[in-house]
This record gives sequence, C-alpha cells and structure tokens, in this order.
Amino acid sequence: MPDQPQWTRLGIIAGGGDLPVEIANAMAGMNPFIVRVKGFGTDTFVGFESVEKSIGQIGGILKALKTAGCDALCFAGYVTRPDIKDLQMDARGLVLVPKALAAGRKGDDAILRVVIEEFEQAGLTVIGANEVLKSLAPGAGLLTALSPSQGDRADIAKALLTARHMGEIDIGQAAVIAHGVVLAVEAQEGTNAMLDRITDLPAHLRGAAGERLGVLAKTPKPIQERRIDLPTIGLETVERCDRAGLAGIALEAGGALIVNREAVVAALDAAGMFLIIEDAHA
Repeated sequence: MPDQPQWTRLGIIAGGGDLPVEIANAMAGMNPFIVRVKGFGTDTFVGFESVEKSIGQIGGILKALKTAGCDALCFAGYVTRPDIKDLQMDARGLVLVPKALAAGRKGDDAILRVVIEEFEQAGLTVIGANEVLKSLAPGAGLLTALSPSQGDRADIAKALLTARHMGEIDIGQAAVIAHGVVLAVEAQEGTNAMLDRITDLPAHLRGAAGERLGVLAKTPKPIQERRIDLPTIGLETVERCDRAGLAGIALEAGGALIVNREAVVAALDAAGMFLIIEDAHA
C-alpha cells in the first residue's frame, strides 16, 4: 500500500508496458486519473476515469488533468521518440514538441527535462513512479533463490560498470556481459530488442538453458531525470533473458523498477536465474 500522499489527486500519464497498470491498481483507493498515450499500451483502465490523448496534445492533456482536479502527475510506461509528422499536435504541442525534439540533440534526458518543466509550470507536481510506489525500486540484496557464482559476480561488476559508462554519454541504460565479453549494449532499440539480438550470436559466446552464461545489468544514467525514465524490468525482460541463456540480472539499488515483482522473481526461480540488487557504489 502506498504511503499517505501529499497531493489531492494523482494523474498518471500511461505509456506502454505493465508499469502504468501496476501503479493505477496500487493507487485505486485514491482515485487516480489516467491519461492513456495514444499508440502505446492496450489497457483501457476499466474502473478508472481516463482519457486518451496523442503525445502531441499537450494542451489537451493539461486541460484534462486540471478538469479532473489533479495536482500531481506520474509518468509511467514507455514512450518512444515520435516521428513529428505523425503527431496530432494542438496549439501547446506545436510549441513544446519542437522544443523537446531540439533538446533531444543533447540526449534523451534533455527531452525529459523540457517535458517536466512544462507540466510543472502548469502547476503540477511531477512525482517519480518509485516515489508513488516505493516497493517498485528495492534496496540492495538477493531477491531470488539462486545466488550468482564467482564468475557471475565478475560479469555483474563489468556489466554494471559498462551500463554506467554508456549512461554517462547518454547512449542507454543496459549492458550484457558474459565471461567478461560485452555481448550487447542498449541504445534507442530498448532492452527487449537488445536481448533479442543476443539469441543470434554464435552459441560459444552465449549461454543456454542447460548452461547459463552472462548477466544483464540495468542502471540509471548519472544525469538521469529519475522522475520519468528509471530503468525497468518485468516479465518480458525475464522471458528474453531466458531465451538468451543468461545466468541472471543485476540492478542498482533504488535506481531501477521491477514491475510485477512477485511474478518476476517466481519466473526467475523457475528458470534457474538470479536477480541481485547491488549498492550504487558497488
């Protein structure tokens, strides 16, 4: 159960994936208002007051939130960089979207800061998903029955280091290491597509169900705007790690979200993989 909030009503900008659904369900007793981002996600949020808006309808989104009495806002779920030609922009969107895309030349984080500033200037308090539902971002420790081996721990250290270095130059938030070899790093394609690439690698470089090898690490970027874009794993991540023959997953304490945590841990245990949360300074 979430802590007693400091807001009157929470609005949730719901992108793709299961995260918006988990947050909405956890907050159901507090009557959140949902803005479904058109083209992302399939959940219609039955039982919740909601509207659907294009990512370019900034004025419409703000009006809907204000009409619903929202004074706080949580962004949840993935939204990929749009093609500006496909956006249904209203007057406010015509101002903000080009500004955000121009900021994108400095990296994804710059886009997020422009978006947050727009909503804050409209009087909304932007709150991270990990603040709304603290259980989403666990502290350091082992969450699965299986522990990493000594070899796995070496891969964990290098995978976390690699992901952090990629984040420093705003490339991505994830890396996969096996026997000290970099199998993949994440860029604009996202974690799922990165993991899918590993299955195409030669068998001697990667693991398999009977002989698992390699670690997926996900860490926030050092300059990360954590209220919108924390690294996230869920059941899809586990399924792809399983197909890639990986031994386990490593996350940074307080710096990554686990969606459907109980189901994720159960799936990892069933597959014989580990999930470890490392201190940020490890």
